[in-house]
Amino acid sequence: MIEFLMILLAIFLPPVAVAIKSGLGKDLLINIILCLLFYIPGIVHAIIVVMRK
Repeated sequence: MIEFLMILLAIFLPPVAVAIKSGLGKDLLINIILCLLFYIPGIVHAIIVVMRK
């Protein structure tokens, strides 16, 4: 259930999902840049980060 909610969050608010999963680090910075340039790569990156264990 939590993974499903994290994936939904990654689709609608990618930087928030990355911040919850990996904290305030390089992954968050990369995701913010991707979301500012193109939204879809930001979503893909967020899903990858959320699915990582």
